[in-house]
Amino acid sequence: MTVANKVVLVTGAARGLGREYVVSLAAQGAKLVAGDVLDCAATVAAARDAGGQAIGVALDVTDMAQAEAMARAALDAYGQIDALVNNAALYGALRGGRFNAISEASWDAAMAVNVKGIWNCCKAVVEALREAGGGSIVNVASLAATYGMPYALHYTTSKAAVIGLTRGLARELGRDNIRVNALAPSAVLTEGTDEFLGEKRDRALEVIRAGQSIPRTLVPGDLTGTVAWLISDASRFVTGQTIAVDGGTVLL
Repeated sequence: MTVANKVVLVTGAARGLGREYVVSLAAQGAKLVAGDVLDCAATVAAARDAGGQAIGVALDVTDMAQAEAMARAALDAYGQIDALVNNAALYGALRGGRFNAISEASWDAAMAVNVKGIWNCCKAVVEALREAGGGSIVNVASLAATYGMPYALHYTTSKAAVIGLTRGLARELGRDNIRVNALAPSAVLTEGTDEFLGEKRDRALEVIRAGQSIPRTLVPGDLTGTVAWLISDASRFVTGQTIAVDGGTVLL
């Protein structure tokens, strides 16, 4: 299982899971493009400190032109694209509550980033993946979708859409040797989780742990092995799957 010399684009890479993916993959020899609406300088520096190659790009995934610019930056820097990790999502900035109290603006924002953003980025890289002879797309979904998390219906629905997008796109792109899979993690110890849960964080994480077979809270490093496997050729016959990395909460 190797990702050495694979050119990998990671969205939402300025902090949290995105940064962890970039640094881990770079340390394993991949060539990274880190994209985010926030500055990715610290992520790029950490990847280089780990002995890897990385560049940063400004990226609003809701803007198709910026998604295309990310792909061009990868091709200019490395000459090809082998994989895309669609990690960018609106999460910490969302406010939970009963479904009929969610504002239309919040609903639309969640769909724009969490669903349209993935669609845009997939469109931006697909021709380069075809030219490379195939590749891997990893979409980050959530336990929210596989479990059916209440009181955050905009987030839960958007992540369920990611799973549907993953399955449909896997069927479309299989003939091009492009694999499309999704991850469904439970709550991970990141800044976004802290922001989303707010003052209820400790109690919420306690409840989540109680429902897991492995009763501890996920950390970003728990996901990097699965991402690397999905990008590597070791998973070359795996596509259309949603892999739960949730400590054994939802047993698919």
